[in-house]
Amino acid sequence: MAVLEIAGVCKRYGATVVLNDLDISIPEGSVCGLVGRNGAGKTTTMKIITGLLQPDAGEVRVNGCPVRFGAPVVENRVGYLPDVPEFYGYMRPLEYMRFCGRIAGITRTSLDEQCGELLKLVGLDDVDKKIGGFSRGMKQRLGIAQALLSEPKLLLCDEPTSALDPPGREEILSVLQRIRHRTTVVFSTHILSDVEKICDRIAVLEEGRIVLDGELAALKRARPSDGYDIICENAHDVSLLMHALAGEDIQRDGNRLIVYAAGRLLLAKMHEAGMVPLSFSRREPTLDDLFREVIQ
Repeated sequence: MAVLEIAGVCKRYGATVVLNDLDISIPEGSVCGLVGRNGAGKTTTMKIITGLLQPDAGEVRVNGCPVRFGAPVVENRVGYLPDVPEFYGYMRPLEYMRFCGRIAGITRTSLDEQCGELLKLVGLDDVDKKIGGFSRGMKQRLGIAQALLSEPKLLLCDEPTSALDPPGREEILSVLQRIRHRTTVVFSTHILSDVEKICDRIAVLEEGRIVLDGELAALKRARPSDGYDIICENAHDVSLLMHALAGEDIQRDGNRLIVYAAGRLLLAKMHEAGMVPLSFSRREPTLDDLFREVIQ
């Protein structure tokens, strides 16, 4: 079942077209990376899905129900973490979660238990200091917990790792990985390595359209390999092999060569040169390869 369905969505600001007949379908239980360059329309897409922004045309459905512009995100069954979440800095995490829960209409009898469970899920259950003293990564984790309070069918995270240091990024990615059993996750990013770590789906946004969409593993399998990794024992073997492969497309990184040529040709050339590499393997397609093919 598709949790998120976007059909024919268009959005322009004056003469600038931001989204142009956007179509996408995200199945239940997925972790999908919405990838695109800065200005590709990722944040606009997020705001339309949440009902915070009205499209000029098209329709968005979450769990089969149309998203109503201006309706609370709770009503639209969407949880939302903006790129820079704001909090009351004088509050402590449990206090803030209770406050948000009461606004969302959660009954007092179940609120404390739910808040405690979610804070534990994001690793903040033992934190009792004021939010004003939180690092950015801690604020992002608290924002995810708050967004899950209403038990949304869909969680949207807008650039959740973009301004974090490596440990902070790993923490957020770990949280998003852990919550996949609770909700479908879509997070926008331009950091391709983050998508490869935790996503099973990808949607690439370019000039207001989806130009690549589907299961990440299937997309990689469908792309033929176009190179081989060869690791040589020493610089002499590297030079020997490069001489034998003169005229081929070769990239060198120390004692490692990436060669874009047929495997049988490479094996024959290495045999003729009388050298045996430490490692010889087909180069698997990467997300970067896929991204570069569709982004001009």
